[in-house]
Amino acid sequence: MDNGETIRVLVVDGHQTFAELLGHALAGQPDLRWVGHARTGQEALSLAAELTPDVILLDPELSDADGIAIAELIRVRQPDSRVVILTASEEQALVRRATAAGFAGFLSKNGALGDVLNALRTAHVGGMTVSTDILARLLRSTSPVSVPRASGLTAREDEVLQLMAAGLDARAVARRLGISVHTCRGYQKAVLAKLGAHSQLEAVAIANRRGLVRPDPR
Repeated sequence: MDNGETIRVLVVDGHQTFAELLGHALAGQPDLRWVGHARTGQEALSLAAELTPDVILLDPELSDADGIAIAELIRVRQPDSRVVILTASEEQALVRRATAAGFAGFLSKNGALGDVLNALRTAHVGGMTVSTDILARLLRSTSPVSVPRASGLTAREDEVLQLMAAGLDARAVARRLGISVHTCRGYQKAVLAKLGAHSQLEAVAIANRRGLVRPDPR
């Protein structure tokens, strides 16, 4: 029975064996609970609406649909459900689309199981997790030529950037700064525009390279 602290997880993955193994792993965690498994995009939409999970762990390579598009649709329909992408794909286009979408996590299936479990916990509290190999590919794909020398960030935009770099999403940043989520997203868009980035991760990568990120403000 849910004690109010258990994180309810829906797994979306076309591979039955892999999903069942994840289910067994979740069953061994006192704070995580498997609530369902969807094999296709349509099943994912249906179960997400029916179960309203706290976190959805989704492989974007689905047999019947574009997984990233399904994840974005779920997020619109169930804004309280956090989405973590888990993929074996190394396609750069997928990396850029998923990071630009601003999901709560983007993990490689080549990583450790413990990293996946911790990413689910991080997502539930408003944070974001990215596998190191995926982040490395994103950094390599970021062109320094398009980045202006001066950031031109206002004091508030700089605050938002620092919290973005700490892995907080728009809702968590808004709570920290005492502003609305709508206002926070406006600041984030301004930060991305001034840094010449297309996603939060890309903005943080650029800011790190230029020495604009200070030690974690948390």
